[in-house]
Amino acid sequence: MTKFLTIDDIEIKGPLSPGYDKILTPEALRFAANLHRRFNDRRLELLNIRQRRQKQIDKGNLPGFLPKTKKIRQGDWKIAPVPEDLQDRRVEITGPVKRKMIINALNSGATTFMADFEDSLAPTWDGIIQGQLNLIDAVEGTITYNSPDGKKYQLNEEHAVLIVRPRGWHLDEKHVHVGGAPFSGSIFDFALYFFHNAHELLKRGSGPYFYLPKLESHLEARLWNDIFLEAQKNLNLHAGTIKATVLIDTILAIFETEEILYELREHAVGLNCGRWNYIFSFIKRFRNVPGYIFPDRSLITMTRYCMRSYTIKVIQTSHRRGAHAIGGITTRIPIKDDSDKNQAALDKVREDKTREAEDGHDGTWVAHPDLVAVARDEFDRVMPARNQIHRLRENINVAASDLLMAPKGAITENGLRNNVSVAIQYFAHWLSGNGCVPLYNLMEAAGTAEIARAQVWQWIHHPEGVLDNGKKINLEMVQKIIGEEMESIRKSVDQDKYRQIKYDKAAELFEQIISDHSFEEFFTVRAYKQLD
Repeated sequence: MTKFLTIDDIEIKGPLSPGYDKILTPEALRFAANLHRRFNDRRLELLNIRQRRQKQIDKGNLPGFLPKTKKIRQGDWKIAPVPEDLQDRRVEITGPVKRKMIINALNSGATTFMADFEDSLAPTWDGIIQGQLNLIDAVEGTITYNSPDGKKYQLNEEHAVLIVRPRGWHLDEKHVHVGGAPFSGSIFDFALYFFHNAHELLKRGSGPYFYLPKLESHLEARLWNDIFLEAQKNLNLHAGTIKATVLIDTILAIFETEEILYELREHAVGLNCGRWNYIFSFIKRFRNVPGYIFPDRSLITMTRYCMRSYTIKVIQTSHRRGAHAIGGITTRIPIKDDSDKNQAALDKVREDKTREAEDGHDGTWVAHPDLVAVARDEFDRVMPARNQIHRLRENINVAASDLLMAPKGAITENGLRNNVSVAIQYFAHWLSGNGCVPLYNLMEAAGTAEIARAQVWQWIHHPEGVLDNGKKINLEMVQKIIGEEMESIRKSVDQDKYRQIKYDKAAELFEQIISDHSFEEFFTVRAYKQLD
């Protein structure tokens, strides 16, 4: 096993296991590094702009629709035509780029599969590079997996369309440096997948399709568009070959949906309601604003006024511009040891998907193969055609005040305890290399864990963080709960598993994050320093 590799000013600092040279070729690395050199300074400046906007919000200057881009919102324009294999997206399944999960997701009966380098993947060096290798095999149709119990998994002839989600702008790839500085995780993930697979995908009648996460402005969308143009030019592909769906998963992006689609109009195919990261972003950006104290996580549902306004706005913008509007993910998973609870969970999923289909979404997300049929049934019933872009929802006017209306409700001790437990358990698995974790019959990923830890931080540091019994939530109270929840975890988890998974480190990380006076933008940024 080679330890390091240097090409020009590109340094590979992660171990080079057998087969990694298929991904980390000199040509691919130079292609990726050229994009990084050209665009990384803009990425870093856009991250600085996020912090400047945060300071304005802290002063009470709440966001709204941008006056300077009014002409774009009022203009008569549409995105470029959507490819044939993306016309029907009624059920999309998501999951990390692990080999077995890729096969099961592609074979699940879903119309598309979002292969994830972001929220559901802990970005270990091996996880990132093995994920890229897995995707090459998936694109070529040769991917197989032999389980320890002897079961063989292979790709069906008919399978879901592949879409890839790179990491967000905020994440680095610490195992690769260019000019002595870490590589942008976003550009690294995008560039390697695009370089190795774009031509093969086109030959097979599909294309290089992407999901773009956690954008906070149309300027961040413009950066992606410029990267797409440069990447296509470098591989001698026509502009517009790349197609991208943007996750509207931040509170600031919802005010720039029109502008985001406009910036990407040659490459865009849709918008998605990334509901959990949206809630996290709402809490994060308004964490210091009076009146913006959020109740128990379980009370922030998609039927709350601000959340319903958000989804309708995404549908309106998408359909007006000829794009698909994809609904949010259900985190519920089948409960195999209790038929009554399982039926109740399926009923909740069905209710959620019915609302999305009837509201006008063109598709939805699920996180488990067993939920594909449930979601499909509801969309088949409401949406007999391939999509419902014709439904413009012009009868509803979504104002800035609708989007900014904070959900009301109680903060309970049970809600506080659940947040502490979920955050610590998820952190533990993430630090151990797993970013997709079933907890309490829900599939937790980084977005839901971010809500949990952000709420605890806000409840401690915001003067309105008070339990329904009148007690002010403070650090001492939460530290006591951490100890109690850790004891509960120790009793409920097999001891070998407890030693294998980094629960103690997770509890330490969680306490550090909630104790800090300043808010950690993403727990993954701090936690990544501890990841192999």
